[in-house]
Amino acid sequence: MYAPSELEKLVTVQSLRKKKANGEKFITVALYDAPMAAMAQKSGVETLLVGDSLGMTVLGYDSTVPVTMEQMIYHVEAVARGNKKSLIMGDMPFMTYATTEQALTNATRIMQAGAHMVKMEGGAWLADTVRILSDRGIPVCAHLGLTPQSVHKLGGYRVQGRDEEHAKQILEDALLLDEAGADLVVLECVPADLAKRITKSVSMPTIGIGAGRDCDAQVLVINDILGLTEQPPKFSKNFLVEAEDIPGALRKYAEDVKEGVFPGEEHIFQ
Repeated sequence: MYAPSELEKLVTVQSLRKKKANGEKFITVALYDAPMAAMAQKSGVETLLVGDSLGMTVLGYDSTVPVTMEQMIYHVEAVARGNKKSLIMGDMPFMTYATTEQALTNATRIMQAGAHMVKMEGGAWLADTVRILSDRGIPVCAHLGLTPQSVHKLGGYRVQGRDEEHAKQILEDALLLDEAGADLVVLECVPADLAKRITKSVSMPTIGIGAGRDCDAQVLVINDILGLTEQPPKFSKNFLVEAEDIPGALRKYAEDVKEGVFPGEEHIFQ
C-alpha cells in the first residue's frame, strides 16, 4: 500500500522517465499559490502545473483565453516560492507561442519566473517550436485532446478522439511531438483506449485528465480535489469528503492514483 510522504529529492524530467520505465505512476496537481504548493511537496506530489486554468478557478473568467503572461508569471513565482522539490510546469497563455520567436521569448520569461518546464497546447504545428525550445534547453510539456485555449474552435468542452480518424490524428501528433523532443504530454478528455495506445507508443510520460487510468500520471485541479468547483467535470473527484483536512485530501488523491483506484469507471470516457 502506498503511503504519501514528503518529497526528499528534486523531481526531474529524468526521474519521471524512470518512473514510466518502471511502471510507477506519478502525481500532478494544478495549483496557483505558495501555501498549496508547500502542502503538495509535503504530500509527495511529484509535478505541479501552474495552469492557465487559473483564469476560471481564481480570476473568474469564462475561459482560459483572457489569461496574460503577467498573470502566469505572478502565479509561477508564487508556486516556486512555496515548493522546492516538485517539478513545476508553467502554462504558456493563449497566442503567446504562435511563432517560434514568441515561444522563445515567452518561455524564457516563464522559466525565469521559476518553472522547470513550459506547457503548450497543440499538435503537429507545434513540432518545430518544441524542437527549437528543446535544443535550447527549455523542457516542454505538450497538450493534446481537449485543448481549452481552442474551446471556441472546438465548439465547447467536448471529448476528443472518439472517431477513428480523429483518434489517429491525436496519436500521430503525440508521436511527432515525442520525436521533436517533448518531455511530457497532457492528454485531456480523450477515450481511455486512445490514451492507453498513446502511452504505450511514446517515450515521454503521459499525464491524463479525463483520459482513463493507463496514463503514466494523473492531474487534477486543486479546486476539484477540494470540492470547490460548482459544476465539477465528470473526470474529477472531491477528495476532501474522504479526508479530515486539505493535506489529507491531497494525500488521499496521491494514494488513489498510485494504487490505481482513481480514476474509477465513473470518471472515464469510452
